[in-house]
Amino acid sequence: MSRLLLKTEDHSRDSAGMRYVYPVISRRAGGVSVGINLNPKNACNWRCIYCQVPDLKRGGPPPIDLALLELELKDFLHWSQSGDFMATRVPEGARRLVDVAFSGNGEPTSAAEFSDSVAIVQRVLATHDLAGKVIVRLITNGSLLDRKTVQTGIARIGQAAGEVWFKVDAGTSAGLARINGTRARPEVVARRLACCAALAPTWVQTCLFRLDGEAPAETELRAWLALLAPLASTLAGVHLYSLARPSLQKEAPRLGRLEAEWLEEMADRVRQLGLTVRVSP
Repeated sequence: MSRLLLKTEDHSRDSAGMRYVYPVISRRAGGVSVGINLNPKNACNWRCIYCQVPDLKRGGPPPIDLALLELELKDFLHWSQSGDFMATRVPEGARRLVDVAFSGNGEPTSAAEFSDSVAIVQRVLATHDLAGKVIVRLITNGSLLDRKTVQTGIARIGQAAGEVWFKVDAGTSAGLARINGTRARPEVVARRLACCAALAPTWVQTCLFRLDGEAPAETELRAWLALLAPLASTLAGVHLYSLARPSLQKEAPRLGRLEAEWLEEMADRVRQLGLTVRVSP
């Protein structure tokens, strides 16, 4: 396994030499996040212009080898608990396991085995005496919430006191198409977000950035706030963040990071909806 020190700027999916399991230092989670990559072939049903996945293509994942996933997670947790992982790979101040996160190189819920994968993670955490100590998270674009199997997996996360980070980067159809490469309509996003929040504690995560030197238009920001407002009482909160790592998509030269002050001003507008807000510049 690689001995390179992990950094928040590098979320390489092969840092542990495994197919499905990869550790990262998460600035938003605040420590070591154990990633579960159910999309090892870099295929996703969306194409976000800020995505850091190399050679991203449209599509879904291959069948998941659940036995290998379980073995890899067991091996990694043993390495982190009883081996030299923390001492040799993690900077001081971040040497703690904070979550197991379904994220990876595409939409996690597009895997037919998503719900079974959640059950495996919960079982392995229990056998390592980490149930209730290391949270299970799903980072999702929410596009497949209408599937019963996806709802089952999210319900399992909710029942185990886990949480979902649900991507909502825009509040208009044009904005969703421009940023995420999807034809999703805002009213459908809102319906799926409401469904998710009823199954598990749900945070909205929104990436804000400059495009061609310009901050998001006021009309787009108002539409985004209007999408969230009716659901404010059902949500755990909102994560606002800007670009931490370079995009690997063709639009990369057009993208720029927003200033911390701009994000904080936006956070104040979200708080006026009654929502908790966390900002990661």
